[in-house]
Amino acid sequence: MADIQLTTGICARLSNSENDDDELYNSQPVVQFLSFKRVPPSGGASTMDRYRVIVSDGEHFLQSMLATQLNHLVEEEQVLKHSIAVIEKFTCNLVQGKKLLIILAMRVLKKEAEKIGSPTPVQPRGGGSGPSVDMQPDTPTVPSPAPSTSVNTTSTPATVVPRAQPARQQTQAGRGGRSAIYPIESLSPYQNHWTIKARVTQKSDIRTWSNQRGEGKLFNVTLMDESGEIRATAFNAAVDEFYDRLQEGKVYLISKAKVNLAKKKFSNLNNEYELGLERSTEIEECTDATDVPTVKFNFVDIAGLQELPKDAICDVIGIVKEVGELSAITSKATNKEIPKRELTVVDKSGFSVRVTLWGKQAEQYNATDQPVVAFKGAKVGDFQGRSLSIMSSSSLYINPDIPEAHLLRGWYDSIGAEQTYQSHTNAMSNGGGVSFDRAEIMCLHDVKTSDMGLSDRVDTFCSRATIMHIRNENIAYPACPACGKKVVQMGDNWRCEKCDKSYPKPEYRYMISMAVADYSGQAWFSGFNDVGRTIFGMPADELIEIRERDDIKFNQVLERTIGSTYNFTCRARQDNFNDQTRVRYGISRILPLEYREEASYLANLLLRSEWSR
Repeated sequence: MADIQLTTGICARLSNSENDDDELYNSQPVVQFLSFKRVPPSGGASTMDRYRVIVSDGEHFLQSMLATQLNHLVEEEQVLKHSIAVIEKFTCNLVQGKKLLIILAMRVLKKEAEKIGSPTPVQPRGGGSGPSVDMQPDTPTVPSPAPSTSVNTTSTPATVVPRAQPARQQTQAGRGGRSAIYPIESLSPYQNHWTIKARVTQKSDIRTWSNQRGEGKLFNVTLMDESGEIRATAFNAAVDEFYDRLQEGKVYLISKAKVNLAKKKFSNLNNEYELGLERSTEIEECTDATDVPTVKFNFVDIAGLQELPKDAICDVIGIVKEVGELSAITSKATNKEIPKRELTVVDKSGFSVRVTLWGKQAEQYNATDQPVVAFKGAKVGDFQGRSLSIMSSSSLYINPDIPEAHLLRGWYDSIGAEQTYQSHTNAMSNGGGVSFDRAEIMCLHDVKTSDMGLSDRVDTFCSRATIMHIRNENIAYPACPACGKKVVQMGDNWRCEKCDKSYPKPEYRYMISMAVADYSGQAWFSGFNDVGRTIFGMPADELIEIRERDDIKFNQVLERTIGSTYNFTCRARQDNFNDQTRVRYGISRILPLEYREEASYLANLLLRSEWSR
């Protein structure tokens, strides 16, 4: 039989504590949880649920908050009402004049227990009524056990969170010393005296702006410790002060920065706050960096990108299969050219994705021999389906020394190099928001007889049809690698009038015209690059190379597509050609048949038919 003792008086000590009470903040008190309350995101910078908790020491109770990395303990019911735990890592924030305990790490000693004692609110120093809270501990409907601060248990304590170091470690730096070290997770605008020990994992270029209010410059860095990440931004004079001092990969002690609400349109980090670096901010390089991780990834495989919404931020690792030429686009806002380079990246999921690098990352990319690349903070786009864009706040790692990279390298060298990949941007194309609905399929006869596309507006319809013939004339056109517009050959180069640039070779893009049929009739459908890549399973460059090298093989590739059936979402649009009005059917989305979904749909139809009898 083992007794678990609650730490008597800890709630009062925490409520009335001073920021420099290192003995208290390095302790590991044992408390009981009286209740949990989920606090949903409030909008703005907040993006995650939080859990508000009432903790008790048997005499008093105190309002607390779980750090987001502990949410799973509540959601997976590893900790319950009246559970007893040791708080291994914590801090306190001052909110509206009251202390709020922030629990950063904990270890459950007993999951199921009876309520201990009859705790009351902590009385502030000097008497008076105790602080009000918006969540009171639940009053039991059965008699409570006699007031006590211990409970018997026969089970061995179960560790649900790895043991961590105390939340604060006193660090002396300079003559006056520094405040105790806080984890990034605990920072809030309600604190004034804190120091973080963090690694710079990303540093932007210096950017300038000019508007009616004036002009200036800024740069930002991403800081990380074991508890999380936060973005820090410096403006004007602070840029001169800190830009050269802060270097990627190094660890710093940082204090006296301003904690603000995060501007989410400029940051992809999972943090409600960001730091403003000012001239008075203190930054000192720390040589002892053993307790600060280098970088944290949460990888999504390329096939899984279809599950992410547009503008989502994710981490991806893969093999660079193709590298595009360096090009540039002209910014409409600044009228300046922005360097651009596109990579085709593949992974073990069997999919490929187009990744666009911008600025210096595009200019400086010179890796060869199909390296492993890891992208942190890539932005998901919906251009022709799914694509990735590497922003100024994103990070690119070539051949990183991590287990995932070594496994990927071994797989690709053994079998991946000979594998063919499905173009994720095409097979999952969403047609600019036009979706395919199985229940809305129209036969081709009904499409033609319903006068679709004859009005001024564009009509959309879903169809299932089989390819009968594909025109091999003008099946692809030479396009600009940067903008996709048609280029013209001039000597040994190809000229793009839109970009005002010449390239040693074009990037061919499909321009498909094909006859399709279903049980009711036939129609001509047209589509562009994503349609061709889905049908042929290869980029247009590869098909054009086959045509120029072996005409017989080219015809065989076309013949293999005959008889293939797809689901289509199309736009019917009126067109005038040689003074004749006609309706053209353009493909917005093409999808291979999903036989499992089709079988489920037909089974449901049969069930509904039986029920209606």
